[in-house]
Amino acid sequence: MTLPPKPTSRPRNASLWQHAKLFRKDILSAQPEHLYGAWMAEFRTPFFRSYMVNQPDLVKTVLAESLTTFPKSTRIRDGLAALLGNSLFLSSGEDWKHQRRIVDPAFEGGRLREVFPKMWDSAVAAVDRLEGQVGKGPIEVESMTSHVAADVIFRTLFSIPITDDTAAGVFDEFKDYQRSMPFANMSSLLPKFKWLPNLASKRSKETAEVIRGLIRQITAERRVAIDAGTAPDDLATKIMTTPDPETGKCFDTEEMVDQVAIFFLAGHETSASALAWSLYMLALYPDWQDKVADEALVVIDPKKSYFSAVSKLRISRDVFRETMRLYPPVPATVREAACPVEFRNRKIKTGSQVVLSAWHLHRHTKIWDRPDEFDPTRFHTKEGKQCMRDAYIPFSAGPRVCPGSGFAMLEGPLILSMLVRAYRFELVAERPAVPIAHLTLRSKDGIWLKVVKRG
Repeated sequence: MTLPPKPTSRPRNASLWQHAKLFRKDILSAQPEHLYGAWMAEFRTPFFRSYMVNQPDLVKTVLAESLTTFPKSTRIRDGLAALLGNSLFLSSGEDWKHQRRIVDPAFEGGRLREVFPKMWDSAVAAVDRLEGQVGKGPIEVESMTSHVAADVIFRTLFSIPITDDTAAGVFDEFKDYQRSMPFANMSSLLPKFKWLPNLASKRSKETAEVIRGLIRQITAERRVAIDAGTAPDDLATKIMTTPDPETGKCFDTEEMVDQVAIFFLAGHETSASALAWSLYMLALYPDWQDKVADEALVVIDPKKSYFSAVSKLRISRDVFRETMRLYPPVPATVREAACPVEFRNRKIKTGSQVVLSAWHLHRHTKIWDRPDEFDPTRFHTKEGKQCMRDAYIPFSAGPRVCPGSGFAMLEGPLILSMLVRAYRFELVAERPAVPIAHLTLRSKDGIWLKVVKRG
C-alpha cells in the first residue's frame, strides 16, 4: 500500500548541535521517531527546557488554560510581531478578550451564509485561471492554492478580488515574506542572549512593513467609506463597526491592520496549505478523486451559487478533514508555563516551553488506527469519532480556538470540489512532495501535479 509522504525522523542519539542544524531546516525531520508513540517528551538544552505533550487529557488542559497557565510563547511572538502586531494570534489577557468580543460575531453561522457567494466566485475564478495552464506541463499547486485562498480573503473581507492592485500587492509581498522568514531563529530560542544574531532576515521585517502599509491603505479607505455610509456589507465593515459589548470601543485603524494581517496569515496561508495537500492526496489516491468529482458533478452548478450545496459535499469534506489530520496546516504550537506545573510526574518550571504538536498527535500510534494511512472514512467509525474528540486539533481548541474554523471548513471542500469537478490532478513521479514546516506545513520543493481537463 502506498502511504502518504512523511519526513524521515532524525536519529534518537543526535547531538544538540545536530538537532539545532536539523531544526533550522525543518522542525518535522528534526524530531526522533519515538515521539509518534510518546505521551510526553522532554528536550533539554543548556539554556531552556521544552516539553512536548501528546497525552490527550494533558493537551486539553494546556489548551483549556491557554489564557492563564499556558499563554502563547514570547519566543514565538517575537518572531512574528513585525507582521502581526498585537493581533488575536499574539495578544493575551484583556487585549485578547477585547479583540475576540469584536471578531467572533463576524464569523457566526449567519455571516458565513452571507459571504458564501464571494467564496463561490473565488472558486469559479480559480477554475477559469487554471484552464490556461492545462497542457503546458506540471503546475506548482501551492502557488495556485495560495492565489485562490488570498482571493477568498480579499473578496470576503474587503469585497475586492485578487486582481485589485492593492490586494495583488499584499499577495506578492506575502510571498516574499514567506521566503525570507525562517521558522525559528537563534535569538528567539535563546532569549537571554540578545547579542546573538537574529536570523529573521532584515528582508522579512522590511516586507512585513510593506504588507502592513498596504493593509493600512485599504483599511483607511474603508473607514472613510463607513463614515460616508457607502461601505459594502462585508467582513471588514462588520468588524470595524462592531463595538466591544463591554467597553463600547471599536477597532481603530491600527488595531484593524493587526487583525487583517492575522486573517491573511491564518485564513490564507493555512487554507492554501490544506487545499494543496488535499489535491496531492487525491492525485495519490485517484479512486478518491473520482468520488469527489462524481459528487461535485451532481451537487455543483458553477453558474449558480447556492449555500445548500455545502452540506451535500460530504465526500469532499471527509477528504479535506483527513488531509488536515495527516498534514495539519499549523504543525505545532508553543505555549509557555506561566507558573510551575507537574505533568506525568515531571516538574515543569515557570518559563519552560510546552509544545503541542498536531503533527505528532494526529499520527500518534497509541491513539489512531493505521495513523499513517489516508482514510477519509475513519471519522464515521466509533473509534474515529472518539479520536476526533481526543486528538484532532487542526484549528487548536479551548478559548483560543481559531474563530475562522467554520469559514475554513466552508471554503476548503467547496474549492476542492470545484477544481476536481473541472480537472483531473495527476502525480509527477519525478517530483514527489516532501512535507516541511515553514510558516505553515508546505512541501520542500513545492507540490507539482499534472492537470488534465475532465470530459
